[in-house]
Amino acid sequence: MTYSYLSHLECSRTGERYDADEVQGVSRVGAPLLVRYDLEAARGAVSRDEVERRPHDLWRYHELLPVRDARHVTTLGEGMTPLLPMTTYGSQVGIPHLLMKDEGLVPTGSFKARGAAVGVSRARELGVKAVAMPTNGNAGAAWSVYAARAGLGSLIVMPQDAPEITRRECVVSGAELYLVDGLINHAGALVKAAVEQRTGYQEVSTLKEPYRIEGKKTMGYEIAEQLGWQVPDVILYPAGGGVGLIGIHKAMLEMQQLGWIGDKLPRLVAVQAEGCRPIVDAFEQGKDESELKDGTHTLAFGINVPKALGDFLVLQAVRESGGTAVAVTDDDILAELATLAAAEGSWVCPEGAACFAAARRLREDGWIREDEQVVVLNTGTGLKYPETVGVVVPVLARDGQVPAR
Repeated sequence: MTYSYLSHLECSRTGERYDADEVQGVSRVGAPLLVRYDLEAARGAVSRDEVERRPHDLWRYHELLPVRDARHVTTLGEGMTPLLPMTTYGSQVGIPHLLMKDEGLVPTGSFKARGAAVGVSRARELGVKAVAMPTNGNAGAAWSVYAARAGLGSLIVMPQDAPEITRRECVVSGAELYLVDGLINHAGALVKAAVEQRTGYQEVSTLKEPYRIEGKKTMGYEIAEQLGWQVPDVILYPAGGGVGLIGIHKAMLEMQQLGWIGDKLPRLVAVQAEGCRPIVDAFEQGKDESELKDGTHTLAFGINVPKALGDFLVLQAVRESGGTAVAVTDDDILAELATLAAAEGSWVCPEGAACFAAARRLREDGWIREDEQVVVLNTGTGLKYPETVGVVVPVLARDGQVPAR
């Protein structure tokens, strides 16, 4: 039995082929490498019915994942997160068919676990000794945890303003952790220099290794499967590096070739913050890639990426799907976070709240219609961001009384 139908890697700009069984970074022109499969062979070997009978984790799609031997799979049970109806909130904002894909329930409390699970598994299979990456927090936490699970080392550099809990996750899993007085691009420069001086380390920065996308794309496979192998009308995704959005689009195209879904594609929405909106600006200006932004800032730290290596792939996915790009303010994010929690009992991360704020605006503008099915990606649990909720409550005397209402 063939565990994976991995074929080769392909330069996302030139189409040049690369050997998938060697450790690879970016292509010769500095572009991300995309994983390609023998989809014709996979189509004849695995069916949707067979997939549905498998364990409820992302490895149920293993024929379309890059790990060749199941013995190298490194897992903590990630994947198959719930697709929850947001009935009360959806009615309030005029989107009655609103659903939330809740990634806050995966290991490490963030969707970054998907990319880490697949990326670390493949690194392990290729003989990598340690992984190294810059991060805004959650990715570093996830990769350090999965590296520990696989018996690999990890070198993590993050901005000193990154969420404190993510530092603790790195430390407890034994990572070599450093903080930098700057943004993720400054962390990236430090990681690049360090890897050049170390043997056996693989740089796994966003889109500088091919396999993180493959873990993230399983969100697209799951959404389709959970909807009875149908796709929603719209998917909203918080785009920093944009790997998940690229991956979801890739998943949809693969499923079409496999015959698992029809011709319809969901309209993809890249959501950013007003304090860091390079992809939104590029989309609105009709450009194929974004420009580096200085002095970016947002409380949604995960999408504070001044320029993404794969920005052109994000813009391509948005345009090919008939989607759009939207920026929301930090005030909108905080307001939506509180409104959603009160309406649905779901404390989402700031990046997820940004997507709900964007959905509200797109409905008000008429871009989303009332009868459309809309999926919002909540990419992490709000519990990792306690600073987003202020707590001022009265203290009662022991012999006091709760006020009557």
